[in-house]
This record gives sequence, C-alpha cells and structure tokens, in this order.
Amino acid sequence: MTPLLLLALPGAEALARQLAGHLHCACEAVELHCYPDGEAGVRLPVEPGGRPVVLVAHLDHPDGKTLPLLFAADAARELGAAGVSLLAPYLPYMRQDDRFRPGEAITSRTFARVLSATFDAVVTVDPHLHRWPSLDAIYTTRTRVVAAAPAIADWLAREVPRPVIVGPDAESEQWVAAVAGRLGAPHVVMTKVRHGDRDVRVTLPEGAAGEDRTPVLLDDIISSGHTVATAARVLRDAGWPSPLCVGVHALVDEAGMALLKEAGVGRVVSCDTVPHATNAIGLAPLLAEAVREVCAAA
Repeated sequence: MTPLLLLALPGAEALARQLAGHLHCACEAVELHCYPDGEAGVRLPVEPGGRPVVLVAHLDHPDGKTLPLLFAADAARELGAAGVSLLAPYLPYMRQDDRFRPGEAITSRTFARVLSATFDAVVTVDPHLHRWPSLDAIYTTRTRVVAAAPAIADWLAREVPRPVIVGPDAESEQWVAAVAGRLGAPHVVMTKVRHGDRDVRVTLPEGAAGEDRTPVLLDDIISSGHTVATAARVLRDAGWPSPLCVGVHALVDEAGMALLKEAGVGRVVSCDTVPHATNAIGLAPLLAEAVREVCAAA
C-alpha cells in the first residue's frame, strides 16, 4: 500500500504524531490563518504527491473547525491525493437525530451529508447513536467506528479494584455492558428522565447493590455534567462509595467539573478523543488499526 500522509488540523497535532508512529508514515500540520474579517485561510505544508491523505481533526466545538476541515480536504484532493479520509475521534452533531420541536433542524443528517460529500471514508470513536441504528443510516461514505470499550476495560482492570459499572441512563447501556463483560464485573443501568438540558431525574433500580465495590459511572459523552452528577448523588444517598466517572468523550467545562466534584465524584477519567485535562485512556493503537483498514480498502 502507498504510504499514507497524515495532515493534522490545529489542535490535533499530538494525536496525529502518535498515529504516525504506529502507522510508520509522514505527518504534517495544516496551516490555518484567520483574516481580519474572520475568514479562514488554509495551506497544506506539503503536496500529497499521489499518497492517500488522512485528515486528523478534533471536532469538539465544531462550528469554527468544520470550514477549515473542508477547505483542507478539497486542497488535498486538488493537489493530487490518491484519496482523502477523515479521522475525527469525536463526531459532532449526532445528538440532534430527530425534530423534537416544530421547525428544528435535524443537524446529524445535514452534517453527515456534508462529510459524505467531502471524504472517501470517516473513522470515529463511539458516535452517539440513539435513534439512528448506525452511521450508515445517514452517512453515504465509507465509515469505520472504533469501540473504546476494550481500552476502557483494560484501564479499569489496571487501576480499579472490584468495580461495578454503572450507567446513568438507558443510552449508556451499550458501553456499560461491553466494559463490564470484558472485565467480568457486575453492572447496573439507572433510569433517567430529562426535563431540560440541566434538569434530569435519575433513579437506581430496586435491589441494586454495590456497597462493597468501587462504582464506576460510565457514559459516552460528559457534557454539562448534570446527568453524571445527579447519578452520583443517587449512589451516595443509597450508601454506595464515592464513584469514579469514566467518559468516552469529555466535553465538560470547568463549571461542569466543579459540579461533579460537588456531587461526590472522586475522579473523572476520559479517553483522548477530545483534548481534556481528564484524558487518561489512549486510543491511538486502536485508531491506527482502523485507519490502516480503511485506507487498505480504498
């Protein structure tokens, strides 16, 4: 296979360097310039020269990152790339998968259409699939989903004695069951009713017991922190030990972290899909393997 060329968008340079080490390929940083009127100028530091290109991007806070990404993809194709793929460990705009109020845009579908028209393949980690059965339901380009559960389970096996894996809501059950299964640990899934972005009610199943184990609250996305904080309070009120919180994608800000601490969460740990102070679980080996498979199929 022709050697790959990894091109890192601003903020993703460290991840791209890790991937390049695993893939034994070249890695360069895309240059981004912001003009006084706010428009973005994009420059590739090298021409692809017939190589398959993989753009590496962290797409948290995606509004300001998407246009430079699209410009870089078009430039790579125009300058001779054999193919252009995207590695975005966090895939945004997946939560708006329905029209919950009259007139709302279903942004997951629109974003999928834009990326599908731009890239030959998209590699991501555990996208927030709730009403969509898979990425193929909205993405028409080739996709590859990397599961974080193996890396999370390996980290917990090393760091946490006698865990019980707890999901704060039904949507978290797929990650909770996968991690608990790999560990051979018990798991519990709580019930959540959402009344607003920052107003949730969580209940523990009747008879759930975990007082003699270390509770691990596990969710795919930690955003405002309210769901996990509410779940932590429920566990505390039930007499459970202080929980550890593990998230695949950490989008939580300082206010959210303070909320989690106040709720009694002992530590917050995340995968490195989004650069965050809580990053402790590296996914580069799994991502590199996925990139290798996708480009081999191109």
